[in-house]
Amino acid sequence: MRNSFIPGTRGRVRPLTLHGDPRLHAPCAEVTDFGPELASLVEDLFATMYAAQGVGLAANQVGRSLRVFVYDCPDDEDVRHLGHVVNPRLVEADGVVLRGPEGCLSLPGLEAGTERYDHAVVEGVTVTGEPVTVHGTGFFARCLQHECDHLEGRVYVDRLEGWRRRKVLRQVAKASWGERG
Repeated sequence: MRNSFIPGTRGRVRPLTLHGDPRLHAPCAEVTDFGPELASLVEDLFATMYAAQGVGLAANQVGRSLRVFVYDCPDDEDVRHLGHVVNPRLVEADGVVLRGPEGCLSLPGLEAGTERYDHAVVEGVTVTGEPVTVHGTGFFARCLQHECDHLEGRVYVDRLEGWRRRKVLRQVAKASWGERG
């Protein structure tokens, strides 16, 4: 996917939405306005992702409940994948289910073995409304599934069960940014 701008060079770094914020647990709205505000949001997503040293970032992770995510992520062969998707739909998630370490910029410093398929296909459009299809394998497939989950109101912790889930939730409660109850 080619962009007319260099991602992250013109955007501003926005504060990250952290686990416990209700915006992370609500489905995001479809994008209907493809104007300059959307282009600015995509630039801000890239700038924020790079500042936080992430490989993907969804709009609700910066407080905007819109169906948009960006990525700059390698696959298992160390091929770099760079782009964005507006109104993405995960149309395929198949292959082998692998449990691998997964983290999230909305749960800083934490990770857990999370099961994901090793192949994923996402369809959507660019900031200019051009159709785009993104194919991912390995780690990049994990990234695509992770970001699509965000837009449906899910974080990777929601996919965990048993002791893995309890362990991460205990770590969240102890974190300086975590939920206090």
